[in-house]
Amino acid sequence: MAVIVETATSTSSDQRRSEQSPEDLLAALAATGVDDPRRPALRDRTIEAWLPLARHLARRYGGRGAPDDDLAQTASVGLIKAVDNFDHSRGVDFAGYAIPTIIGEIKRYFRDRTWAIRVPRRLQELRLSISAANSVLTQTLGRSPTVADIASYLAVTEEAVLEGLEGARAYRATSLSTPIGADGSRELSDTIGGEDHEFDLVDIRVALGPALATLPEREQQILSLRFHGNLTQAEIADRIGVSQMHVSRLITRSLATLRRHLTDDKAY
Repeated sequence: MAVIVETATSTSSDQRRSEQSPEDLLAALAATGVDDPRRPALRDRTIEAWLPLARHLARRYGGRGAPDDDLAQTASVGLIKAVDNFDHSRGVDFAGYAIPTIIGEIKRYFRDRTWAIRVPRRLQELRLSISAANSVLTQTLGRSPTVADIASYLAVTEEAVLEGLEGARAYRATSLSTPIGADGSRELSDTIGGEDHEFDLVDIRVALGPALATLPEREQQILSLRFHGNLTQAEIADRIGVSQMHVSRLITRSLATLRRHLTDDKAY
């Protein structure tokens, strides 16, 4: 009999807890002392009771490039802050206090976490101000506002507006695999230039001119025919009237002279 009575009492207690409204839970939490051992469990139940509000607000910001799970978690953090900081004694409606708190947490998430490239917070906030000013001025002026219009509206310089617009480009990145062109047969990465190894030879080519000028005229001619004209040693020998062996010796000697000039510190 005692077991039956205890079970019935427990069931009745659970039923009363389940019938408590979210507002009742807030009132009970406010009436519970900070050191009361029942407070942690009551706080958890209060947060759970108001979770549908947080999830509803998170869904309003879906489809903006942020994962739905992250938005729901961020909204829950905002709800927890609202529950912990809410002053029930002021008689203010909790939803009216919690909604701005949760939305503020979500907006901070977008401000701090969804930028493809980290930019200073000043530029993040300036981007939001420029976006809001653009909407207001478009309706007021009946046209797209200029940089000067936005600068005047925000009481900042035109350079600051341009800086904010430039920083806004970092908000969202574009994949290098994005198809481009009318038929989409190319990707964005195809338009990026590769490494030009010819740059490594610039210094050598600059120094090569003075080094070549130190060679005798005939040796300059032989090197030009060999490396610019792509003639063989035999063809060069026939053209200048010497033996192929002599052409080979002159090329070897000329290249050694050039190498000394190019490796000598004085040449630089």
